[in-house]
Amino acid sequence: MKKIKFTLILLLLVNLLRAQQTPAFWSDIQNFKKQDSVQSPPQHAILFVGSSSFTKWTDIQKYFPGYTIINRGFGGSSLPDVIHYENDVIFKYDPKQIVIYCGENDIAGSSEVTGQIVFERFEQLFKDIRAKYPKVPIIYISMKPSPSRWSMKDKMMEGNKLIKKFLEMQKKTVFVNVWNSMLGPDGKPKPDIFIEDKLHMNAKGYAIWQKKLQPLLVK
Repeated sequence: MKKIKFTLILLLLVNLLRAQQTPAFWSDIQNFKKQDSVQSPPQHAILFVGSSSFTKWTDIQKYFPGYTIINRGFGGSSLPDVIHYENDVIFKYDPKQIVIYCGENDIAGSSEVTGQIVFERFEQLFKDIRAKYPKVPIIYISMKPSPSRWSMKDKMMEGNKLIKKFLEMQKKTVFVNVWNSMLGPDGKPKPDIFIEDKLHMNAKGYAIWQKKLQPLLVK
């Protein structure tokens, strides 16, 4: 009986240690690898990478018929997470264009994160991409005005402003401002373009993004 108890405790400790050693989003990355092993991803596609606003855009291909798209958004991710997994979610696909949505979770995840910090993190990701792909067009979608995170709007607007200014000085880059288009006449986020959590968008919200992105995608 004592031996059985000891074995159970040992197994519990081993599993606990494994859980502590497993990095954040490890399972998401493994799922991407599994998808790629089942069906080889297309070469030189348009790569969408970032956080849950892309993860939940499950029918993204329908919004952009005639374009070949790989969606590698993983929910809850921040810019350091994308940087950490850039070999797995960016560089392995050799994309012809990269569309990024990330930064909102950085601010929501810690009160210490400012718009300046988001910009600095984005700048690092941008430099990593440019070191690998000096000529691949890059689109950054501005952080959106989410109703559930409206109290953080000043930090997000600051981050958007800094990233926009930076990208205006770079070649083959576009800053896509979705912020203003997602606000109503009262200057607040349109409530009818979000799902119940007031964070993620419904089809109306994604239609706004589609209209902004469509003319910028590379055939």
